[in-house]
This record gives sequence, structure tokens and C-alpha cells, in this order.
Amino acid sequence: MTSHQPHQPTGILFGAAYYAEYHVEERTAQDLDLMVEAGFTVIRVGESVWSTWEPRDGEFDLDWLQPVLDGAHERGIKVILGTPTYAVPPWLQTAYPEIAADTATGEPMPWGARQEVDYSHPAFRFHAERVIRQVIARYAEHPAVIGYQVDNEPGMLLFHNRGSFQRFVRRLKAQYGDVETLNREWGLTYWSHRLSDWSDLWTPDGNSLPQYDLAWRRYQADLTTEFIAWQADIVREYASPEQFVTTCIAYPRPALDDEELVEALDVTAGNPYYAMQDHLDATKDLAPVTPWTTSGVAAMFRQADRMYSSKQSRFLVTETDAQAIGGSEFNLPPYPGQLRQAAFALISRGAAMIEYWHWHTLPYGTETYWGGILPHSLQPGRVYRELAEVGADLGAIGEALDGFEPDGDVAILWSNDSRFAFEFFPPLATADGAPDRQAYTRIFDAFHRGVVDAGAQARILHAAQAHALGAADLAARYPVLIAPAFYVASDADLDLLREYAAAGGHLVVGIRTGYGDEEARARIEVAPARLAEAAGVHYEEFSNLQADVPVHGADDFQTAADASGRLWADGLIADGAEVVAQYAHPRFGDFPAVTTHPHGDGRITVVGTVPSPALAADLVRSLVPAPIADGLAAGRALPVTVSSGTLPDGRRAWFSFNWSWDETSITLSRDVVDAVTGTAHAAGTELALAAWSTLTLLDG
Repeated sequence: MTSHQPHQPTGILFGAAYYAEYHVEERTAQDLDLMVEAGFTVIRVGESVWSTWEPRDGEFDLDWLQPVLDGAHERGIKVILGTPTYAVPPWLQTAYPEIAADTATGEPMPWGARQEVDYSHPAFRFHAERVIRQVIARYAEHPAVIGYQVDNEPGMLLFHNRGSFQRFVRRLKAQYGDVETLNREWGLTYWSHRLSDWSDLWTPDGNSLPQYDLAWRRYQADLTTEFIAWQADIVREYASPEQFVTTCIAYPRPALDDEELVEALDVTAGNPYYAMQDHLDATKDLAPVTPWTTSGVAAMFRQADRMYSSKQSRFLVTETDAQAIGGSEFNLPPYPGQLRQAAFALISRGAAMIEYWHWHTLPYGTETYWGGILPHSLQPGRVYRELAEVGADLGAIGEALDGFEPDGDVAILWSNDSRFAFEFFPPLATADGAPDRQAYTRIFDAFHRGVVDAGAQARILHAAQAHALGAADLAARYPVLIAPAFYVASDADLDLLREYAAAGGHLVVGIRTGYGDEEARARIEVAPARLAEAAGVHYEEFSNLQADVPVHGADDFQTAADASGRLWADGLIADGAEVVAQYAHPRFGDFPAVTTHPHGDGRITVVGTVPSPALAADLVRSLVPAPIADGLAAGRALPVTVSSGTLPDGRRAWFSFNWSWDETSITLSRDVVDAVTGTAHAAGTELALAAWSTLTLLDG
């Protein structure tokens, strides 16, 4: 079933995941009263405790949640109800051990954590459907329930179970028809991998062929999509037309294609986690410290832009930091003001709900030190007080941001297939020389950060969304389109990029774009394939860079003193293209770092390296000399950023941030009204920005 359009709540929803069942003592009324005092308007419940809903096989306890929902409704707090299928009860795993997910062939994941099951297994599906129907039927008509979250952060594992593998083989049969076609398309003559029969196909454990792996990853992502769509269909049998259905997405999950996943859902919801303290200082450049948290202001904005990209519409934040999020060794609670900044940063890129994980810090379990809004003492402290201030701000803003659509100076193309391919076959290495499985995101983020650091804003597009617009509309809507590392690309994908430039757009081609086809095969043609002639440049060789190489601009292109190329250099050869920037290096200086060339009514710029933050920002400044945010405050610079978006009445909303310890200011380019206080400010006014602060302004 496809998604429908339920009624959307007005205002920005604000709240937390709430697990009354995790408390040692009953305190529901006290908790809900504290939430009201903090301006909370929504809670998420029920998704983690299948063994509480169904303590024994077929024996259900459904009434325990009633006081929570009743109490929430009495206080005007809305509820998102979760299905508990990601945390399997002990009785189910002991009765049906065959449902355990094999993380390698014949090697089931040990029990004791969560998400240990192959959710395509019929035995699991039977019991999952039963508990879903029991829970949803019991509470679907409760007036507090505005929507449902099915499962939780799906796609964590790649299933190697025998049944999953056999379904994979059947999928290949349907797609390729016969083994000779598969032999040809995958190049299985290589190393004597030719199949004589489908039964010859080896399991993925020892696979070394990128074509096989890409097919396997696409299949695993489809299993996740099918599972979530299956749950959504069940829930909709009980849900009212006003109630939405979603799931919370952890975007780095390996078995996930977010664009496909959300087709069966009414709204995108995701869980952006980010490192705080100095990691949000825009004057610093710190490496990530955990796999699930980003580092840096631009990376947090990228998480929001990714959530918006899934449906090209506003999204819900179902989980994000309240305090430090990680193990007992990772404790970086926010500096004062950072929680407010992060909330409005996410809102400024399209969030219609901010919900924290979670209400109270647990005294037991794996996530004992994943900090909630209340500390272990359960006494409201500094974090609670700061979030209460955010709640008061959102209460004052009310419905003023309804219908908000974030601006985009630049569109950046995202490719899940290319991410899959680079996780298996990365072009980059880590500092210790190992394959960099995060290469795709690293390359993408280099350009996205350049957009943010240059004072502009990005809109992320999937290839199918770009095709849906068509070349002419794409060029009209997004004058600049960046295609970083678009490696797994069909002929039609690359033709669209070329036609976009011909229609008047400025196409920016990053490394590896156009090098592979839809099967992740290196194309047997001049690189960048199907773009070289239009771009006026080609390359025959490429190199990893062992150290950053300085880059300086040519002619009118100005580069910062620390502009450099990182990690990679294409040996670009200009065939009529203008050289924009050169390497300062005895060998790489023989090749341009950046070229540009007119094509049709537009232009194609080729960037033959992973740009450093300084070089990326220089590039974007040249591409977007007057970003939309200049309409609020021209002349600003990091650590100040400005985000913006349009409202249904034609006005703009503006969000200004100071990501540092140093007080600064902006000078207004237009008349605005403070959305929180109602204070009017005339153009030319200098507005102070305290350390770690944000302002929300509306056109006057």
C-alpha cells in the first residue's frame, strides 16, 4: 500500500520518547506534569517492550499503557504509538531459534541485544503480526494517538539465513532470466566464477565481486522496505484517516534505501544524533567519535537535509540528543545553549517535530549512560530547564511555521547504490591504510560542508527525484547541481546530468561520478563517461593522495591560503575547458584540480579531488555569489550560519546561529519580526548573537 495524507498537527511538535514501564517506581503523573511545564506536546511510547505486551506465547497484557495515554490526553499531550517488533521476547527466540538472523551463513546472531531476527522469516512474521494487531486494535481509537511508528531503526543487519539466500536466488532468476545472462552482466568469467546452474551461486560470505555485492545490498534493502510496508498495511487496517504511519530511520543502517522505504509511509521520521560541546564549534574541525554521531555543524545540517530528501517534505525527529548519547566511555553533555541551537537547526531544515531520546536516564541496561532529559536522580536539572526554554519558544511561535519549506541554493545528488558500492569497494583509505567504508559519505560531506561554510543552503535529491522533475524543471528550480561520487549511475542518469546543464543549469561533477554503470562495472569509455565531451575535459588516470596538496586558483577564482585537495586526484586533461584551479605539486601540478566549460545554456564544472573545507567553500562561493541567506544578513561569516525557508503566505522565516563561545552580531538586510518575542527590527539594525545562541525571525 502507498502512503496517504493524514491530517498534519499544527505547530512544531515537541517532546520525548517516554517509557513509564522502565521506571523502578510508578511516577507517570509526575512525569507528565513535568512535561507540560516544559511545553512538551508529544510522546512516543510502546515500541521497545514486546515481552511486556506479550509476556508468554499468546498471552497478552495490553492495559498497562492505558494510564499513560489517559494522562497524556488529559494534559493535551499527543502520542505516537510504536509496534514492538524490533525487540523480540525471550520466549519467542527459545521456541523458534530458527528466526535468529544469521550474520554469516550458518552463524546466528547470539541473543541478548535487539534486532537479532531475520524479519523475513515466516515464523517471526506470524508472531509479529499477532502482537501488532493486539496492540494497535487496543489503542487505535484512543484520542491521544495521532500516529504510529512501526518497528524501530530497521535495516541493522544483512541476513545470511538460508531462506533469505534462496529468496535472493529467486530474485536473480526473475531479474536476469538465465545464468548465461548473469554470467555476462556480472563478468563471471573473471577468476572462473561462471555459473552452469543457479545452484552454483555461492553465498555472500566469501564474495569478492562488486556486482554480486551490489545486488545483495539492494536485495537486503528491499527486505527492509517490504517488512516496513507490511507492518504499515496492518496498522492502517485499524488507524483512522487522521493518524499517520511512519518508522524511525537510522540513516547509516546497511540494509536501508530511505527513498524506497518511505514510499509506504505517510511521513519521514529519523534519528539524527550528533556529538556536542566542541564538535558544534564552527571554528573547529574534529573527527567523529562514535559510528552513530556526526561531528560538526555542517554534518548535523546534512542529517536534516537527508531526512528532508527521503520524501522531499517535512519530517519528524523521533530521537535526538538530550545529553550524551553513547556508551559509558562517551560523555559529552551539551554546552549551555547547544540544545536550543540544535533543535532550531533541525527545524530550519524542515523538522515538524523534535523528540528526544529519552525522558529519563535509565538505571540499568545497555543504555544506562545514554543520557535522557532527566538525570539518574530523576530530578529536573539543567538539561530539563534548557529544553523547557525551547518548549516556551515553540509555544510562542505557535503555528507561524506551518507550511514551512526550507530553501536550497544548491542541489546535491545522493545515491544509495553508490554508498552500497563504496562500502564494499571504497576508492579511499583511512589514515592507517585500511579501506575506508565511509568513503561515499566522506566525499559527499566535503561538498555539503562547502555549501554550509559558504553561507548557502543545500537541498539533497535522489536520482529518481531528479528524473521526476526532468532536466528543464531541474535547471529552473536548482541553478546549481552537485553530483559527488555518483558512481553507480545508468546511462539515463548521466544523460539527465548533461541535459540539465544544456537546459541552463550549472552541473558540478565530483570524483567517481560517471565511472561505473548500474551494475557497478567500470565503464569502457572515456571518463567522466557521457559527460567528458560536454565538460571539455577527460582523464585517463587517477591517484590517491597520501597528504593534502595545496590548490590555488587561476585567473578570477579566489582560493583561501589553506585550500587543498584531499585523498584523491583525477589526472584531468582539458579539452577546451577553462582551468579554474591548479595543484601546487611537482607531478599533480600537471593536471587541473578544477575545470569549467559552457554547455548549451549552462555549464559543467569538474572537480578532480575531494575538496578541503576551504576549497569546497571557495567553490560554492563562486557558484552561488549571492545565497538566499544574504537576504537576512549579508557579510556574515562562520561561526555564524543562517538558514531560511518560505511560508505559504510568501514570507520567509530566518534562523540565525552563533556556533561558538564568542559573542558576535549580524546586521539586518531587511525588516523582520522576532518569532518568539514579537519584537520588530528594521533593516540596518545590528542584532547581537550571544555564545551558542539562535534567533528565529520572520519577514516583517
